[in-house]
Amino acid sequence: MAERKSVLLRLDPAVHDALTKWAGDELRSTNAQIEFLLRRALSDAGRLPGGTARPPRRGRPPKQEPAE
Repeated sequence: MAERKSVLLRLDPAVHDALTKWAGDELRSTNAQIEFLLRRALSDAGRLPGGTARPPRRGRPPKQEPAE
């Protein structure tokens, strides 16, 4: 997997607070929420590159049924 890029982002404090609250409502980190929104905006605009990797799945893996 390619190494992820780090970016410094300056935001208005009110925008950051709203983004953090939205991320919490959707059980994401603020960083993951920003990436989610950027990907969605790029996709909606038809500008998401074709070879773009899917974002990594985070959180608890799905429960598996016990083997009988």
